[in-house]
Order: sequence, then C-alpha cells, then structure tokens
Amino acid sequence: MKKIIPIIGLLAVCITLFSMQSFVSGKGTSSDEAYQVIPDEAIRLRILANSDQDKDQQIKRLVRDEVNEEITRWVEDLDDIDVAREMIESRLDKIEDIVGNTLVAEGIEMSSEVSYGKNVNFPDKVYGSYIYPAGEYEAIMITLGEGKGANWWCVLFPPLCFLDFSNGTSVAAAEEKDEPEEIEEEDEEEEVKVKFFLFEWFS
Repeated sequence: MKKIIPIIGLLAVCITLFSMQSFVSGKGTSSDEAYQVIPDEAIRLRILANSDQDKDQQIKRLVRDEVNEEITRWVEDLDDIDVAREMIESRLDKIEDIVGNTLVAEGIEMSSEVSYGKNVNFPDKVYGSYIYPAGEYEAIMITLGEGKGANWWCVLFPPLCFLDFSNGTSVAAAEEKDEPEEIEEEDEEEEVKVKFFLFEWFS
C-alpha cells in the first residue's frame, strides 16, 4: 500500500503538468480556432518599414491602419477575386495618396512606393504552432523609405486583416507581443526541468 501512494501521487502530478502545458500552448483549442487557412487565391498586403527604429515602426502601423481601412471598404461586399483585382489595380493611385498623406500628416519626409503583382516575396510567418511559408504571393507591396525594417502583412481578399491567424485576436495586438519562438524555447526549457525533477524524485 505504501508503494502505491507515491505512484498515484506521481500520476496526479504528471496529469496536472500535461493539462497546464496544453492550456499554455493552446493545444486544447479546436483545429478551427488554431489557425486561419489562407485560400490559394488571395490578395495580400505587405508593408515594409523604413527601419526598426520605434518612429519608423510607428509610421508603418499608421500607414497600415489607413490603407487597410480603405481597402477593406472596397472589398467587403465582393466575392469574386477577379473583380477585387480590377478594383485594386484601378485604385493604386488612391493607395499612394493615402500613404503620402499619412506621412505628410505626421510631418515625415520619406519616400514611399506602392506596387501590385503576383510575385511579391513574403518571409515565413509563425502564429502559435502554425507556419505560413515563405514564397511569392499576389499582393500590394508598400515600401516606406529604404524598406529595411520589420514588415507587416495580412490578407486583403478575402478580408482577413482583422484576424491573428492563430487565435482570432488582432494582428496588430499580436505584433506587440514577444516572438512565439522565444516562448516556445522557454516552454521547452521548463519542460526539461520538470522532467529532470520528476526523474530524480521518482528515483
């Protein structure tokens, strides 16, 4: 009987730790909530900041908000990607005006470039445990200044810019958080410590 009690205690600890790990990593959520699938036919928006300095990143976010708000109104009632393409292509000059006016309103003297095509390069993007692979995608590309800062992107059509593709929170909010890779490394380190502790205790 005395041997059974420690074993029961160990099982209880393992079950508790497993439940906590599932909650932290989001593995307890349904597959529909885990990530957002981007359709094969989609139009993205990518914005490159001038640099990673705080001011340049703030300008990137301001441009993002203004451009995204306008284009969302254009495509919100559309269900045909060809119509969306025609509309966006015919209004690139308006997007250029929005970017330029945003810079002027902030008193920023900075060059900007707006382009649209089907071979815009995108880096890998990680949300939670899901990776959106790097590649060439159809998109509007906005380059601010030298375009050497961290980028931001979303899907304009179908309109998914209001989503963080992993858990439904805003992309803007997710951008302010720590990088997922760092969180995963910390979780793995804690898991190793726990396993080592349990091994010593059980021994």
